[in-house]
Amino acid sequence: MDTTDSAAGLTLAAVDLGATSGRVIMGGVSDGVLRMKPVARFANVPQFLGGSMHWNIQSLFAELSMGLREAFLRSPGLVSIGIDSWAVDYGMLRSGELLGIPHHYRDGRNLRGVEIVHKRVAPDELFAHNGLQHLDFNTVFQLAVEAESGFLDLADRALLVPDLIAFWLTGQMRSELTNASTTGLLSVHDGSWDTGLMENLGLPADLLPDLIAPGERIGELSPPVAQRLGATAPIQVTAVGSHDTASAVVAVPLEGTNSAFISSGTWSLVGLEIDEPVVTEAARQANFTNEGGVDGTIRFLKNVSGLWLLSESMRQWEHDATDAQRSSDLESLLAEAAAIETPVAVFDPSDDRFTPPGDMPTRIRDWCTEHGVEPPRTRAEVVRSILESLAAAYAKTLATAEQLTGRNVEAIHIVGGGSQNTLLCQLTANRAERKVIAGPVEATAIGNLLVQARAVGQVDPTSSLDELRQVVRNSFPVTEYLPA
Repeated sequence: MDTTDSAAGLTLAAVDLGATSGRVIMGGVSDGVLRMKPVARFANVPQFLGGSMHWNIQSLFAELSMGLREAFLRSPGLVSIGIDSWAVDYGMLRSGELLGIPHHYRDGRNLRGVEIVHKRVAPDELFAHNGLQHLDFNTVFQLAVEAESGFLDLADRALLVPDLIAFWLTGQMRSELTNASTTGLLSVHDGSWDTGLMENLGLPADLLPDLIAPGERIGELSPPVAQRLGATAPIQVTAVGSHDTASAVVAVPLEGTNSAFISSGTWSLVGLEIDEPVVTEAARQANFTNEGGVDGTIRFLKNVSGLWLLSESMRQWEHDATDAQRSSDLESLLAEAAAIETPVAVFDPSDDRFTPPGDMPTRIRDWCTEHGVEPPRTRAEVVRSILESLAAAYAKTLATAEQLTGRNVEAIHIVGGGSQNTLLCQLTANRAERKVIAGPVEATAIGNLLVQARAVGQVDPTSSLDELRQVVRNSFPVTEYLPA
C-alpha cells in the first residue's frame, strides 16, 4: 500500500464499512498497478438501547463523510466513490426519512423471525427460492419481525446499509445485487426480487428498490452533499460489490478453478467462485450459501465464524485485567500460543452460543466441558484453541465444498485481516493439507477500487475478473504457507 504523502493519481475513494471498524481509502490504477492510501479509519461500536442492539448509523455516516472530505482535500481530482459494508442489515425509510435506528444482526429478536418465516415457508422451500445458508440474522427473518410488530407498515422503503449510504450521498435509491443476494428475498435462479416469496411472507413487493449491478453508476453527489464534502466538480457514486465479501473476492488472486478463498475478518467466509448456483438438498443440509458475486459469478461459501472469537476474548480479558495484566497484548499472546506443543481443545466455532457478544473464554470452556473435551486453561491456550478450531472448521468446510461441486482444491487464498495472522495461516495449511497463499490484507477496499477503476476507464472497461486480479498480483505481495 502506498505510504507516501502524495495523492497524485489517487482519484477513487472506497468507503469500506466493517462490523467493527470503517475506513475511507483512496486509490488509483496506472500502468497496471493499484496504488492506495488510507485517509480515515474509525471504530464501529454497536449501541445497546434497552434490550436491543443497534448500529450507530448516523455516527458512521458522519465519520465516513469526514473521511471523504479529507480525500477531496488531498485529491481535488477525485472522480468516483464506491461503498461496501457488512451484509443483511438495513434502514427503513418513509418519504426518504430514516425510521428508527437500524438493528444489529446480532440482536436477539432474530429467532422470532425464523419462527415466523418457517411457519409459512419450510426451510427446504426457502432454500429452493434463495439458495442461502440458514443464518438466523438473514434479512428475511429480520423483516418478518418488523412486519409482526407493525413497524413495517410505517415504511415505504428498506435500504441495505451501503444502499442507504449511497442514498444519503446521491438521493438515489437502488439495491446493489451482491448485497441483495444476502437478504433471502432474491431469486437464486434469475437474480430478481422474488415478489411471490415476499407476498407469501406478508412483505410489500415494492419494499426494496430496483436492482443495480457492480460497475453501474448510482448517481452523482447531490449539490448540498458535494458542498459539505468539498467537491468542486460532479462526482459519481459507483456501484461496487457492496457486500464486503463480494469486493474481497474480486481481490483474491485466484488462479483457475482449483483455488478456494477464505475472507477472514470478524467472520470467515470460506468457499469457491463458481458460475452456476448449487441448490441441491446436500448443499442445503451442509448449510452452504449461493451469494451473488461481481460479473455474475456465484460465491458458493459457508459462514464459519471468525476472528470475532479472538477479539471478544481480548475484550473480556481487558475488562477483567489488572493494570499490570493490560500490558499483555495480542501479539505476545499469539507468540505464546504458537509455542504450545501439546494438543489443545478443538471446538465448533459455529455453535450459536458464540454469536452474541460476551465472555467468550468462559463459553469456550463450557462448550469443552459439555463435550468431554479438556478445556483450555491459560489465555495462550484459549488463543491457540480458537485458531486451531477455526483452521479445523476451514478444512472441513473446504472438503465439503469439494464434494458438493466436484472441484479439487489445490490452493487456499486467505485475504483480509486473518491473512496477517501467521499462526492461523500455518494451522490452516496443516489442517487442510493444502498450500495457503495469504494476502492481500485490504482485499475488500482493493476489490471496491478495482470495480470503480474499470467503470471510469482506469483499466480497460472490458477487463475480465482474471484481468482485474492480474492488477492485484502486480500490486501486492503474498506469503505462502506449506503444510507442516
